[in-house]
Amino acid sequence: MTAYAFDRVSTPDGWLAPGTVEIGADGRIAAVEAGDGGERIGGIALPGMPNLHSHAFQRAMAGLTERAGPGEDSFWTWREVMYGFVDRLGPDDAEAIAAQLYCEMLKAGYTAVAEFHYLHHAPDGSPYGDLAEMAERVTVAAGRTGIALTLLPVLYNAGGFGGASIGGAQRRFANDAERLLRIVETMRQRHGANPDFRVGLAPHSLRAAGPESLKEALAGLDEMDGDAPIHIHIAEQTREVEDCVAWSSRRPVERLLETHEVGPRWCLVHATHMTGEETRALAATGAVAGLCPTTEANLGDGLFPLGAYLEAGGRLGIGSDSHVSVSPVEELRWLEYGQRLAARRRTVAARPRGSTGARLHAAALEGGAEAMARECGAIEAGRVADIVTLDASRPLLAGRTDDAILDTYVFAGNVNPVRDVMVGGSWVVRNGRHPEEEAIGRAFVRTMERLAGQAG
Repeated sequence: MTAYAFDRVSTPDGWLAPGTVEIGADGRIAAVEAGDGGERIGGIALPGMPNLHSHAFQRAMAGLTERAGPGEDSFWTWREVMYGFVDRLGPDDAEAIAAQLYCEMLKAGYTAVAEFHYLHHAPDGSPYGDLAEMAERVTVAAGRTGIALTLLPVLYNAGGFGGASIGGAQRRFANDAERLLRIVETMRQRHGANPDFRVGLAPHSLRAAGPESLKEALAGLDEMDGDAPIHIHIAEQTREVEDCVAWSSRRPVERLLETHEVGPRWCLVHATHMTGEETRALAATGAVAGLCPTTEANLGDGLFPLGAYLEAGGRLGIGSDSHVSVSPVEELRWLEYGQRLAARRRTVAARPRGSTGARLHAAALEGGAEAMARECGAIEAGRVADIVTLDASRPLLAGRTDDAILDTYVFAGNVNPVRDVMVGGSWVVRNGRHPEEEAIGRAFVRTMERLAGQAG
């Protein structure tokens, strides 16, 4: 048993100042007590934030899709740029990019990531000798950095609603249900004993996962692990909604809820375009809405109906998706700010009363933990010890107490105050530094320079 003492500790029952957290050899919190009774760490202890939606390779694209073309620019034109980028990536590249990204995530205060992993095969669509080669590279990157990983191999076998054929870069994503389940089972066998690893499954979307293969994949997953998480892109774009209606006479969320038993193990990523009825129906399932405000803004997706969803008791978490930002604070801030701009009023998430920062932070912790199938998200006995400390000496935090700390953390300034990061009871960042960051950074730079040379 190891005990650590902090200046302040955020717990589900309120703040302790000071507080002590006892952690067992299993990486779980054994006790949380008031007082200063352990190794002195100091700082402000918060639960580590789960990042419930990541496409790791897209971090290397950040900043490369901001030039206007001759026509109207949208998600669909961005997707074509992404396809061209994907065509140049090999296994070594994928590992280097993921390691750099995960190191950045940890230093920003994310302690776990759900990798929505669809880059499976070689550029011509042929499988690698190890069918799970690319999934393994992502897992190696997570292990090297120390971030907890929920791996979600993606089912992708159609180019559009109704089974349109796959072509171009999509060939790298394509698997039928049987082959996709082999990747899932392989990764379960290799890494299932690791307490900081979990595997689930991700139907890419209703347009890219045919109805029969989707049923087959979900049935196969249930045979392996009936509690494994299931994530799906849903209703991100208005064109996607229109195409789904043309194909099935149903909107995407409506169609999914009619045809599958959606519940707490599900995460519906984006769910941007819903009717009021769909919003209430999704909230009632106990599923998590996976929201990625910086990516949704970057792609021009639209705004999630946050106020109505929260009023209906809906659960949510945050993800950095395409990684134009790797900051949980920025995701939370823009989740609220987008609503303020649309409604032209303030403190939307805090209604009817209370702290906006505290409510958003708590909701993202709870929903993220559920979506990750990881017992994290709070500093309390029995939970996994995923903890971050904020540097209490930062000028903006001076004099702040309790929930005012979270309001300041989320809404005041862009200087990252995260100092130390613990995952599963082990420190992976101390005093703002990751022990592998220089070597990881050098490998990433080599990859970026090589990719730039290919593009030229």
